[in-house]
Amino acid sequence: MLEEFTGPDWLSEEVKTGTTIIAVEFDGGVVLGSDSRVSAGASVVNRVMNKLSLLHDKIYCALSGSAADAQTIAEIVNYQLDVHSVELGEDPLVRSAATLVKNISYKYKEELSAHLIVAGWDRRGGGQVFVTLNGLLSKQPFAVGGSGSSYIYGFVDAEFRKSMSRRESQEFVVNALTLAMSRDGSSGGVAYLVTIDETGTEEKCILGNELPKFFDQ
Repeated sequence: MLEEFTGPDWLSEEVKTGTTIIAVEFDGGVVLGSDSRVSAGASVVNRVMNKLSLLHDKIYCALSGSAADAQTIAEIVNYQLDVHSVELGEDPLVRSAATLVKNISYKYKEELSAHLIVAGWDRRGGGQVFVTLNGLLSKQPFAVGGSGSSYIYGFVDAEFRKSMSRRESQEFVVNALTLAMSRDGSSGGVAYLVTIDETGTEEKCILGNELPKFFDQ
């Protein structure tokens, strides 16, 4: 009796992904950052993906996990926040956006593989950073995620200070991303930054040759 051919092992294996995302509060707003490499196992499938997704005018999320799953959650929340803001007649709260992400992540935790950091500015709480993972909702002064985060926990714990200025927070995020990208094979490319405060948002892309240099580079 012939055995049924099931194909090569890699067809049934879980695809490994990797990234580095970070968000930090500063005195008056937040800064989000991410690398741009999208990987599937040992292959790089996109070198310049922007993983900082707009949820509302002054609310963004940083994406990690499955790119398709994370983007789907962001698009759903973006639509729901648009409807919510029309009903309210004003901009939604950052916590409301984070709660929507948390609810979707928990409801579909068996089907989706994604972790989103939600950050932004609102009239009630100022700059805020929220971690959402499988039903968890936690407000933090800063948060890191993705495969590259394990390489920089010591750095962010040592270098973070409360009430940093806008520029200090941007430098903190860029340095953290640079260190993670130099160590983690699944992170790389360019660095994307979004800075949000009461006046609005500022988006920036830092090319690889413009990133800071460290002793082992």
